[in-house]
Amino acid sequence: MVTIKDSVHDHIRIEGVAADLLDTPAIQRLRRVSQLGTVTLVYPSANHTRFEHSLGVYHLASRALDHLGIEGVRADRIEAAAILHDVGHAPFSHNVESLLHRHTGKYHDDVDELLAAGDVGDVLRDHGLDPDRVAGLVAGEGRYGGLVSGELDVDRMDYLVRDAHHTGVPYGTIDTGRLVRELTFRDDTLVLDEGNVQTAESLLLARALMNPVVYTHHVARISKAMLRRATARLLRAPDVTAEAVRRMDDPELLVALRANDGTRPLVRRLDERDLYKRAMWAEYDDVPEEIHDADHERVRELETEIASIAGVERERAVILDVPPEPSMRESTSRVTVNGEIRRLEEQSPLVSALRTAQHNQWRLGVYCPEPLTDRVGRAAADVLELDVDSLVSDVRHGMAATLDEFESE
Repeated sequence: MVTIKDSVHDHIRIEGVAADLLDTPAIQRLRRVSQLGTVTLVYPSANHTRFEHSLGVYHLASRALDHLGIEGVRADRIEAAAILHDVGHAPFSHNVESLLHRHTGKYHDDVDELLAAGDVGDVLRDHGLDPDRVAGLVAGEGRYGGLVSGELDVDRMDYLVRDAHHTGVPYGTIDTGRLVRELTFRDDTLVLDEGNVQTAESLLLARALMNPVVYTHHVARISKAMLRRATARLLRAPDVTAEAVRRMDDPELLVALRANDGTRPLVRRLDERDLYKRAMWAEYDDVPEEIHDADHERVRELETEIASIAGVERERAVILDVPPEPSMRESTSRVTVNGEIRRLEEQSPLVSALRTAQHNQWRLGVYCPEPLTDRVGRAAADVLELDVDSLVSDVRHGMAATLDEFESE
């Protein structure tokens, strides 16, 4: 047994298969993968990692198992999945996940190969656990998968309170004790027990409030887009593969980006927090439907058109950031009302209000180096067929920097 002092949950006691997994390279790598990626450029204290988050998820999963009366091999399997659930994350967590998925076809929860091989696979098999079944739980499969990855999962409970703690933003403060205690199974469905509509709403509200203030803060989005652009350039190098990048940690990726001639200027900007600025910031209803539905290739074409009209180079001067459609997975969580299982969205009037707020918070962004915001913004409005007078702009006037200075960088 191992006892670890945690900044969120106080003392976490780790035993059994989880204790044996703790010192495997796959778990220890998570010490060097930041939980919030580039959000630290907004909130300097947000330096927590996927390692401590994994400990927190294990802790909450163990409490849930005790409450639900789940024991034996089934409990071992769930606890293993809880502490291993993030080993598939690429460097900087979600920041480059969509890029790497295009090359590898894998997201962070596609961990079958990682769990079957090496020390992790050996530990699991030594405890009589099938790596494939543990990987299935990480992906949210089966009756108990929802505990690790679902609408009421312990992953969400931990990251909300942990991210709130480390950013200093109070909106993610939820009662994890009550949430865990009120979990139950009805007809093989993980639900919150009778009288807990407000408990479910608290989880929904916390996520909805943290989203614009932390997860999609405009500086976090700009820096994430810059890191993604630099990593995409890195993948063009003949000696770099997407699979290799996926298994890097944060420092390894930064070293690789600094060593590459094509990516060094962008990573220097990230290192020095010399970030691109918003040339365009457009609300959901102002953006044509075909832009909302644009895939990666179409986004590249639009960036090229914007750069051409603005008279700049696409690779170095234009990033089009089209967020996913607004979604609220927590609204489908199940609650028990008068003995009947209902979706939260069917029971709570708060869901509709939060969906409206989420819709109103959605923004398309076009980013570029500061001297170019005016010309790139106008070109973007033209290409994307947006009404320039209705847009929120971050254009700075009276700048001393010139286009010639940028192009000679």
